Amino acid sequence: MEPAASLPKAAAPTAKPILSPSADKRSMLYDLIAFFLEKGINLWVRTTGKRIRVGDEPWLRCPLGERGRIGTGIYERIAREENLEIKVPPGAGLIPNFNALRGPGFDPDAIHPAIRHFYEHAAAYRLEVWTEVALLGRFFLWLLVEFISRRMDQLNFPISSLEVAKGMSSEVVQLIEPDSGRIVYTGWLRRLKSSGHVIYAGLYSTVQVPGEANPCVKVTFPCDGSANVYLAPVVHPDGSFGLDSSGSAWGHSGFYRIVRSGTDGRRVRYVKTLHELFHVYVDEEGVLRTEHTISFLSLTIIRLHYKMSPAPIN
Repeated sequence: MEPAASLPKAAAPTAKPILSPSADKRSMLYDLIAFFLEKGINLWVRTTGKRIRVGDEPWLRCPLGERGRIGTGIYERIAREENLEIKVPPGAGLIPNFNALRGPGFDPDAIHPAIRHFYEHAAAYRLEVWTEVALLGRFFLWLLVEFISRRMDQLNFPISSLEVAKGMSSEVVQLIEPDSGRIVYTGWLRRLKSSGHVIYAGLYSTVQVPGEANPCVKVTFPCDGSANVYLAPVVHPDGSFGLDSSGSAWGHSGFYRIVRSGTDGRRVRYVKTLHELFHVYVDEEGVLRTEHTISFLSLTIIRLHYKMSPAPIN
């Protein structure tokens, strides 16, 4: 077995400058807004979410984050708590075997081979990204990023195209059972090269969701609890690949926000109006691309366009 790997550390924080009274007041206001936003979201989930016991609904099981900073350290924390080893293989995939998505309504063999290769070897690719934020969604996205995402260093969606001008780093992290070598979790860590902020520190897997005919791609984002997205696979006639979270009800594809509820329970809120859609395709020049759209209440909030190219071999 290869030796365990560790993730690159972020630069050490510098000492905080002494704030003027006006700056100190702005900082207090900032902290107050962030506090009420975070507490408001948690209260909403606890009040309206479905209560389940730990061990129930196996498809919802996932590591939960703690309040505060998540960042790149989430993988090391999970490895430490569950006695796992961390590896960062150069050719690791998000879905080690694309056939895991096979079902009565999805044939992996109908997908373009280049798309399948990307999912099975995502670590061997580099990403270029462009972002487009809808005017109506800009304010709400700014609230989320400025007062919640920045503080926990997770889900730092790029609001400005300048934020992604220098590119995005991409690392696939495997958390492995030491004795068996089984991959327990596959992490995909993506950061803005301009700032080092974590856009996504997610955990990828495939799972059978009760209301879906085909296995789904499950993506878990640990935060204060977790945000889980279940994406149903789609075959398009041209061999391109879709992932769609627009399920119709609990137990289908979609977005599920999870928080702790006592020592043996969870509160789970299914957010029917929040959807993600991926379209992965090979363009007319043979370039692999992805369109990623996030919408809320049928309004597009942000659209990300990715170009995936084989990374240079060192």
